Amino acid sequence: MSRLWAPNATDDLARRAAAVLSDMATAPSGELAALLSDPPRVTPSSLVFVTEQPSMLGMSAAQLPFLRPDPPADPAAEPDSAGDDDEIPELFCPGPVRDDPALGEEVNERLVEWAEQVGIYAGRSDHLRSCGFGRLIMLTHPGTDDPDRLLAATKVVVAEWAADDYYLDEADVGADPRRTAARFGLLYGVVDPVPLPHRYEHELRRHIEEDPISKAFRSGMEHLARYTTVTQMARFQHQMAILFTTLDQNASWRVTGERPAVWEYLMHRHHNSYLPPMILIDAVAGYELPPQEFYDPRVRSAFTMAGMANVLLNDLHSMSKEADDDISLPIALMEQEGCSRRQAVKRTVEIHNELMKRFVAEAAALSLVGSPMLRRFFAETWAWCGGSREWHATSRRYHSDKDTDVNAA
Repeated sequence: MSRLWAPNATDDLARRAAAVLSDMATAPSGELAALLSDPPRVTPSSLVFVTEQPSMLGMSAAQLPFLRPDPPADPAAEPDSAGDDDEIPELFCPGPVRDDPALGEEVNERLVEWAEQVGIYAGRSDHLRSCGFGRLIMLTHPGTDDPDRLLAATKVVVAEWAADDYYLDEADVGADPRRTAARFGLLYGVVDPVPLPHRYEHELRRHIEEDPISKAFRSGMEHLARYTTVTQMARFQHQMAILFTTLDQNASWRVTGERPAVWEYLMHRHHNSYLPPMILIDAVAGYELPPQEFYDPRVRSAFTMAGMANVLLNDLHSMSKEADDDISLPIALMEQEGCSRRQAVKRTVEIHNELMKRFVAEAAALSLVGSPMLRRFFAETWAWCGGSREWHATSRRYHSDKDTDVNAA
């Protein structure tokens, strides 16, 4: 028998959610943390027992309309809100929940040492160090201060970034879009290990030793396995399959010269998002969101909106370093809809904010009917977004001199 949290009094929760959703200028982390993390007072009469299905989410979020923004009746009829003279809105995203520079530096130094061992970014250790990936994971996972747990997540995140660089983006380290799909096909055989017949096993082992990306994934996943359940590792492997498929899609655009429509690019970004690193939120924090909730379509929808919104920060901050054949949401908007650069930035921020606002609405609604663990997961997803925002604004991967505000773009 499954136990479903369903507090009788939801007025206060509704009020706090409405306060967050009504203000697009700011998104303080404390408001949502209070909304999602504080367990409600529970009396025997406020517990609902569900026997018909294993999910904790027995009540549809659609029954909570006060937490849902009203969609426009006709999106095509919406006025153009992205004039050149209009002020670019603030990002609807929190700041970091925790900023511990010493911890971030410790994780970062261990990461650089590991990268030198597996051979990624050979001869570029100073550049890798300056990107501050250890700081990224420190900022986005405030649920633990264990440097080894943080390092496990950092290794696989950097392996993901390196795969993009080595196989797709950077010709000076061997990237060739014509070979991208074939290389990612082999790489997935490392992420989800293939049991080859004995006479061919040695060739796979040799490939892994000779290919820095394969070696990095094998090493990183071995470390990650210390802190994940079987289910959490399977989630990670599944998300890698999705990521590799969308990177193949990006490669096909480069090879053919085709440019995606804005809606097509947004579909691409839904899958080529920040879900691969975000998928480890509960594992790094030391718990597991039950599969019945993690895979609930409504939870998945909210979680993927946060992942898609947050990767648009990457699109905004990387604009100045994109290659001519690369693609991002601002570039798609400029190419496909005739936007100026400033208009494209404004619209990208607006789309980011819409997705984050919808995430808050969905997360708040589901938190009213889900388990306390689901509330924790959503609160830590919010914290992940805030830490990522801080990192993107300050990382040397995007900014060579000083911190840059997206709104100055």
